Amino acid sequence: MEVYFVETPAGIFIVDGELNVLDKVLFAKAPHLAAAELKQVQEGTLTTAIIDALKNATKTDTLVFENQLLVKAAERADLQAITRTNPVPDSFRSRLSSEWEGRDAWIKQQALTTPIFRTPDAYNDFARQLTLEVARAGIASAATRRDLSAVQAVRSIDDLDKTLNLLAGRVREWYGLHFPEMDRIVEKHDTFARLVAKLGNRRNFTKENLVSEGIPSETADTLADAARRSMGGQIEESDLQVLKSFCDLMLELYTFRGKSEAYIDDVLKKVAPNMTAIVGAPLSARLISIAGSLDNLAKMPASTLQVLGAEKALFRSLKTGARPPKHGVIFQHTAIHQSPRWQRGKIARALSGKLSIAARVDAFGGTFLGEQLRDNVNKKVDEIKNRYKVPPPSPHARQQKKRDLAHKR
Repeated sequence: MEVYFVETPAGIFIVDGELNVLDKVLFAKAPHLAAAELKQVQEGTLTTAIIDALKNATKTDTLVFENQLLVKAAERADLQAITRTNPVPDSFRSRLSSEWEGRDAWIKQQALTTPIFRTPDAYNDFARQLTLEVARAGIASAATRRDLSAVQAVRSIDDLDKTLNLLAGRVREWYGLHFPEMDRIVEKHDTFARLVAKLGNRRNFTKENLVSEGIPSETADTLADAARRSMGGQIEESDLQVLKSFCDLMLELYTFRGKSEAYIDDVLKKVAPNMTAIVGAPLSARLISIAGSLDNLAKMPASTLQVLGAEKALFRSLKTGARPPKHGVIFQHTAIHQSPRWQRGKIARALSGKLSIAARVDAFGGTFLGEQLRDNVNKKVDEIKNRYKVPPPSPHARQQKKRDLAHKR
């Protein structure tokens, strides 16, 4: 004979196929306490009271659960348990919550005399309050996940980069009124801002001052010579002070960006150690950011992970029939972007396959496989580079070869 384990907002019920209650364990009367007990059961934990009720009700019968986690918990308590979809739990819950003829008699027959079951409205009101408490607990639990913090951090870096590029363009244009030649000599925005903030007027751009600021000797010579021959106009000291303050602000943002990158490295080594071992923290964080969370990324097939970040090109290819993209944001990995064009798609496919495995291990638990997966990726990359050293013939060359073969025949 089979008996059924039914979870309800009011408690746990063990019922037979006729919906008769064999035993029960009621939750606390306060909705927030009942929500905590229900969440504990849904996560696969059976309390001592529930196990005693199961043993009293089942004896030699087989327990039917809706939750596989509870089956494992019951087996650990030496109970016969299976999981199977069946209509009994839903029918029982429906009788508790809906108006139907004879309901009051059935409630009394099952010894459900607590105020919660007095009327369908009372039961439904309690169930509504408990559901709200469960939702609040779920939101609070999700908000504490560190992978979501890493997602926000990497998005903040993207926003910082956009802001810094705008500010750098403004600083270069502004200081170009005084020293326009510097724009083509100093490429890095943070170095440009630092030199303006520290040296100010172009007459201070001597080789000694530049070398003391960490500029290579050859570049310092070029920059010092350009400062002496500059065609820019003079700048008022008051204007220069404002510009230097502007550069100081930029440098503070660069400092904060560096701290954000260090924070992401620290979080990803704990949250996604396997992914970090393969592609590093910045790229791992960017993939998780595009997917929305580590769990979402882990549920994606490798083929989807491969083109994350190239959604526009993918949808355009589906709409127009153009060639689909071979890689998305994982193009940032050195094994892909430093390889010849004809090897990139194959390397991206191999890399995304191992990343998919790493994401699942990180999301759902498991031993650390990062070094092994990274070695497998490196081995596969070397194999692709050795096997496909020569680029494949172009479509035109293939067509010409077919025509030549047909002509020989």
